[in-house]
Amino acid sequence: MSDVPSKSTKTEDLSDYQRRRIEENRQKAINLRQARLLTHPYNADKKQETAVSVNNVIKVSGTKYVDSGGGFLIEQRTHPTEEVPEEEPTPETDAVPVPIEYEECLECGDRFADSYLLNTFEYAVCDACRDPDGQHSLITRTEAKQEYLLKDCDLDRREPALKYISRKNPHNVRWGEMKLYLHLQIEKRALEVWGSEENLMREKEQREEKREVAKVKKYNKRLKELRMDVRSSLYDKTVQAHVHSYGESEVYNEADDTYTRTCEECGHTETYEKM
Repeated sequence: MSDVPSKSTKTEDLSDYQRRRIEENRQKAINLRQARLLTHPYNADKKQETAVSVNNVIKVSGTKYVDSGGGFLIEQRTHPTEEVPEEEPTPETDAVPVPIEYEECLECGDRFADSYLLNTFEYAVCDACRDPDGQHSLITRTEAKQEYLLKDCDLDRREPALKYISRKNPHNVRWGEMKLYLHLQIEKRALEVWGSEENLMREKEQREEKREVAKVKKYNKRLKELRMDVRSSLYDKTVQAHVHSYGESEVYNEADDTYTRTCEECGHTETYEKM
């Protein structure tokens, strides 16, 4: 025979107090299980008030919460029919909305509020139409003055003053910064200064002719200097002084005891004494 006590023997050995505790725990487990089953989202057709027992109500800082069984708490209202008070309206402020100004792109006609050319050069072209290697390329200040015959006053003082950006000189970092202008705006300013493209081309041709003439004169002058250095005997640059030629004839003056002689070329007379 086995010495292991049976289940009935264990139950009989329990006291009345232990039996009451076991029954209370069993009843709490049954109530909690029923509450979780009835408050499940798939059982929404059943009323939550009847599904929740008194044992799963939690009170925190004077507010009662019901354990939904799904991992979160639901606030229990004292008067379910009472309407929730509406939130107070937000007080009005003194802030004034700033309207956004849109520009019309000169290339595609679309409206836009911000672009690189607009912010940098005040040229109304959107970023989608920008062609940095073509018609929207940049030109240096020196090239603008040489190619379009513009002066400093045409770029800085003539209204409106042209916008530019500064960049480090790629040839030497120690040199001053380069000023880069928008090529289209430089062309427009050149037409304002010279009136038309024909006048600009005519002025460039005249300056080119003057430049060629100056080169020829400089070349001829340098060539003449070289010839004078090589054949100096043909080009006597010094002025020689006149030298008297008296010859051997002279006249003696007995009264003064002096001698007189006359230059054979210019007739100059010289009186002298002999020691």
